[in-house]
Amino acid sequence: MKLQFRRQKFQEEAVRAVVDVFTGCPNTGMPPQFAHDKILERLHKIQKKNGIAPSKSLEGRYNLTVEMETGTGKTYTYIKTIFELNRQYGWSKFMVVVPSIAIREGVYKSFQMLQEHFAEEYGTRLRYFIYNSCQLNEVERFHSDNNLHVMIINSQAFSAKGKDARRIYMKLDEFQSRRPIDVIASANPVVIIDEPQSVEGKQTRKNLEAFHPWLTLRYSATFKPDNIYNMVYRLDAVEAYKKRLVKKIAVKGIAKADGEASNAYLYLESIEVLKGVPAARIEFDFCSPHGVCRKTQKAGVGFDLYLNSGKDEKLEIYREGFVITSIHAGENYLEFANGCKLRAGEVRGCVDQEQIWRLQIRETILSHFEREKQLFSKGIKVLSLFFIDEVAHYRTYDEAGLPQKGMFAGMFEEEYKDIAGRVQDETQDEAYRGYLEKISPEKTHDGYFSIDRRGCMVNQTAGDDRKNQVSNDASAYELILKDKERLLELDAEKSPVRFIFSHSALREGWDNPNIFQICTLKQSSSAIRKRQEVGRGLRLCVNQQGIRMDADVLGAKVHRINVLTVIASESYEDFARGLQSELAEEAADRSPSEFCILQPQDARRKHLEPQAVQEDAENGGYLHKPLRMADLDTGEWLAKCIASLNGRLHISKRNHNAAVRDFKYDLLGSLAEKTRLTRKMVMQILIGIDPTVFEQFRDYPEEFINKAADLIVEQMSII
Repeated sequence: MKLQFRRQKFQEEAVRAVVDVFTGCPNTGMPPQFAHDKILERLHKIQKKNGIAPSKSLEGRYNLTVEMETGTGKTYTYIKTIFELNRQYGWSKFMVVVPSIAIREGVYKSFQMLQEHFAEEYGTRLRYFIYNSCQLNEVERFHSDNNLHVMIINSQAFSAKGKDARRIYMKLDEFQSRRPIDVIASANPVVIIDEPQSVEGKQTRKNLEAFHPWLTLRYSATFKPDNIYNMVYRLDAVEAYKKRLVKKIAVKGIAKADGEASNAYLYLESIEVLKGVPAARIEFDFCSPHGVCRKTQKAGVGFDLYLNSGKDEKLEIYREGFVITSIHAGENYLEFANGCKLRAGEVRGCVDQEQIWRLQIRETILSHFEREKQLFSKGIKVLSLFFIDEVAHYRTYDEAGLPQKGMFAGMFEEEYKDIAGRVQDETQDEAYRGYLEKISPEKTHDGYFSIDRRGCMVNQTAGDDRKNQVSNDASAYELILKDKERLLELDAEKSPVRFIFSHSALREGWDNPNIFQICTLKQSSSAIRKRQEVGRGLRLCVNQQGIRMDADVLGAKVHRINVLTVIASESYEDFARGLQSELAEEAADRSPSEFCILQPQDARRKHLEPQAVQEDAENGGYLHKPLRMADLDTGEWLAKCIASLNGRLHISKRNHNAAVRDFKYDLLGSLAEKTRLTRKMVMQILIGIDPTVFEQFRDYPEEFINKAADLIVEQMSII
């Protein structure tokens, strides 16, 4: 497969924002000699055009910053910027500085894939290479050749303490007793910093000065405040979503429930609505002739866990009140006669961390198959990504150094065999069944980790250059990082890998447009940046022709095809709040709305009739068709719905901290999403309810949205 690239307006705007700062500079290849006030004047004009607060002064000598949400083509944009700066001003020496070897290899791959694309547009080629202290002929050519050159270098190559890093500052006999750093600096390169928040520590920033750059450009989606100089273009998470440039995010939270009433094991997988009747898919312990095992079953109101816990012998642990009394589709929870409540994604009873991990792996595989069944016939390969904290959980080595399956690999294969078998039995698509039959559980997953000098997978530790060595002999590394086109092929024999395990430290540098599920298997509760992890799967997917499935191709359906499901090791609410906090932290001057980007995973969508699973411009990119006015006797139904909300919608008052109060909620969108109604119908309901009822939204927005949706769905089940 060969990925197809085409010009996009927002990328052109980002390029122009940089290039136009130097309008009027002669095409001599020399740094501009304009006075600072002239540059500042142009900078202010560009910032005003792009809705960015003007810089008070030129922060540093010719430093410019471009913010682009992950998945929107940041690398493409700065490569195009290189070509434009060369064409308009003749500048020909560029350095791309990256924080790790993983990102360095990903950037190098991008230059490789885009070579023909830009050669066709600009009629010229650039020479790109990775800095290597043992291959200094490329450095010499970078210095002396007048053609367009790009040197890609990871920060450890000049900031670490190892021998290789020291060589850049040494006078080398094989380099005519010159220091590589001096030869590079003599070219006065334009320096592009990719992910500066991970590159620019105090020492690295100082070391960068030794390259004598006259212009420094910074590109990222997640800046720290001290990495931003003279912002000229901004495409943040909310704007990227509104422009349909990234995937929609759905969240499936897996968490242990608090306040357990007993040690009875229960796991609520999902709540489904069939013909207006809610049903729960639950897992519980079952007494079989071979001992106690786990069983998953669909259950409705009145389902008695005790009576269903065995054919002959029952489990006493379920005797006291484990009868389902209510199922709330809107709020996504069920309740038992003994008062026990369970939300979708929650597990309670005798469970340990390994059981939570197993449930996450299972839910990832289930979500993968649901997406794969939808997209297989469209020629779109589905990939899933697991983040883990310990490589040993996936791959271990015996005394002879031979690889062995770790705990996660074993869990994955067990769960995959069970689920894949059911999918093959149920599918009516012969081609899809044949595809699955050719892929073994052992071959459909692989790991992408740092490789030590023995060729063994190891954890990546920030700043540890020794552990960041990679081996070109590692087949998984070659496939996942260097040969992403083959990874995208729907060929069961050439490319059976569909599930990828990666170390959580590799949150930057690698992504693939066809990641549709991301699962974080945490060893501990240590802080992990959600934005960076989610970013690995935000790119819009491509088909077998390498064509991006964006709004130009799909129109309003772009967010039905492009949905990223995050299987989190916490509740949906906690995950969403954490992600929102990171957005607020990184964009203090803006107010991004979490609920216009996130939604709980909607298990009901897979049970809707085919004609209901469609989109148009009116539904705003939802996963399913909202109900229309022609579907209801609207006058009578709206009156009943309004009466139900007026009489039964009671919201508890809470004291919120400042961060929570600052959240903004898309009330119409959230209710429309949860109820499958149009925004217009939701508006009619909200207008009709008593003002004192509506005022409760201020007290606790999340509870208001969930309870209102539940009451609306209840009225829908009556019609």
